Amino acid sequence: MPTSLHLLADAPAQLLPARELMAFTLASHIILVPLGVAFPFITLVMHYRGLRRNDATALLLARRWSAVMAVQFALGIVTGTVLSFEFGLLWPGLMGRWGDVFGVGFGVEAWAFFLEAVLIAIYLYGWRRLKPRTHFLLGLPLPFAALLGAFGILAANSWMNTPQGFSLDSEGNPVDVDVWKAIFTPMFGPQYWHFVVAMVLTAGFMVSGVYAMGWLRGRRDHYHRLGFAVPFTIAAVAAPVQFVLGDSIARSVFHKQPVKFAALEIVWKTDTRVPEYLFGRLHEDGTVSGGIKIPLLDSVLAGFSPDTEVRGLTSVPADQRPTATQATIAHWAFDLMVLIGSALVLLALWYGFVWLRHRRLPASKWFYRAAACAGVGSVVAVECGWIATEVGRQPWIVYQNMRVAEAVTSTRSTTLWIMLGVVMVVYVFLFGSFLVVLLKMRTRWRLADAEQAAGVPTPEADIPYGPRAAPPAEDVPAGSPGAGRPGGDAP
Repeated sequence: MPTSLHLLADAPAQLLPARELMAFTLASHIILVPLGVAFPFITLVMHYRGLRRNDATALLLARRWSAVMAVQFALGIVTGTVLSFEFGLLWPGLMGRWGDVFGVGFGVEAWAFFLEAVLIAIYLYGWRRLKPRTHFLLGLPLPFAALLGAFGILAANSWMNTPQGFSLDSEGNPVDVDVWKAIFTPMFGPQYWHFVVAMVLTAGFMVSGVYAMGWLRGRRDHYHRLGFAVPFTIAAVAAPVQFVLGDSIARSVFHKQPVKFAALEIVWKTDTRVPEYLFGRLHEDGTVSGGIKIPLLDSVLAGFSPDTEVRGLTSVPADQRPTATQATIAHWAFDLMVLIGSALVLLALWYGFVWLRHRRLPASKWFYRAAACAGVGSVVAVECGWIATEVGRQPWIVYQNMRVAEAVTSTRSTTLWIMLGVVMVVYVFLFGSFLVVLLKMRTRWRLADAEQAAGVPTPEADIPYGPRAAPPAEDVPAGSPGAGRPGGDAP
């Protein structure tokens, strides 16, 4: 019997549905994470530009984006809460034994979540009601609250990859917990900054992609140019930085998690002068089919020398490493992430070259087509990064300390499959509702823009900081307290 089938036969029946349920909810939630982490920063950059240059269009964009930010945050509350419950319901072995060690990360994330909710409410309420400088300053903590939430989650995940900060008693239970060591693990720094820059990059490309579509449809006014230029510039600056950070975290995995690195690069036997495979499939006997083989490159990338030794999957027993199928999945996810990241860097360089040479936005339709696809591509890259990280760590849920099979719930597998079906239906409804709300907001904003162009006073046409314009005389009901008085003020 092949090794992968043998290991699957020994796994609890609950393992597959539990993993599928967790994978689905995480993959769904992660679509919202870039907007939750980085969209407040992009909105405040636009807000600052509006105040600095007295640009009413920039302030209008910031105000509209803040509304989108609030709707996204509301949906993130639901999907994030589901994930929190799943940790306890699906993986009681993990939380029961190790919760006291790495649970502080979830505590930090919870505090950051409540802080961000309060700050978003204040920021939304502040339009028209607070002085311009006061309103902007009250919004400044928003990105830091988002980063704090990411800090908590990445602290927990990096601990699962490189656990430390505890001792084991005679029964194998963790004692003598050192909270600081449990938070600041060897993988925390590389993972955190790689994640944060990925969120900035992805959010920038997602937002600018909307306005790139508008440009392709002929909307090339100041509103759409500004809506594209600000988030795309932020993403373009982040793209090459992310490329460097990606190389750094891959090197950290090589040193701290060599078996995961072997899975990502489908290296079967420990050796030097190891070739690099672009895609390709690893088989149970260690052979690789398909893909593009580049001699020596894997050793060179790992240690800057073809003589660098790269540990293979067979350096550990079969029950302590990913199966050939899991290694192939992690490898494809990793390669796809690198491929998309490289394409985004080229797109950013194209944008930078045109700007530095001509001091204007690119005019090519192909550029805007690529920019419109960049948002979707960056989300796919984020999903691939998560798959590579989690699948490459198998079979461990706590690296070299607890297997996934040891942490899974004892709930009947049939119940878990039913739960997966219910969650999928609910999530389709939630994300469908989210899309409908965004489309209705877009329609309302376009109607307001059309009325403004026709000279009809609208609330959106007013200065964000100041009294609203007086309604037309025909809009004031006869006999109302404000009839006959400018602005409808009561006597």
